[in-house]
Amino acid sequence: QVQLVESGGGSVQAGGSLRLSCAAFGYAYTSYCMAWFRRASGKEREGVAAIDSDGSTFYADTVKGRFTISKDNAKNTLYLQMNSLKPEDTAMYYCAADFRDLGRTMVAGGADFRYWGQGTQVTVSS
Repeated sequence: QVQLVESGGGSVQAGGSLRLSCAAFGYAYTSYCMAWFRRASGKEREGVAAIDSDGSTFYADTVKGRFTISKDNAKNTLYLQMNSLKPEDTAMYYCAADFRDLGRTMVAGGADFRYWGQGTQVTVSS
């Protein structure tokens, strides 16, 4: 059974930083595409960043240059370093995984990941 557990959310002022973590259990972690999505209140879910099994990374235009996705294979953990946070980054952030490399599809808006975490809330105040 695949399990994804997010942590690291919280409240921060605009311009601040947070690092989200996603611990993964129950599958061949290194062979999976991993991603971060977010959903703000009243809005559609948005793909934020993805990392394919070969290490290629992909970012939404709204976070490019501010967010960095990475993973530690030894710890089976995915990260999202978020810098220069803005109030519009406020959302529930979700970790997702799939055995298909969906990074490019995610930034185009069409990715449907198979496995999802429960989410961690990020709130950015102005």
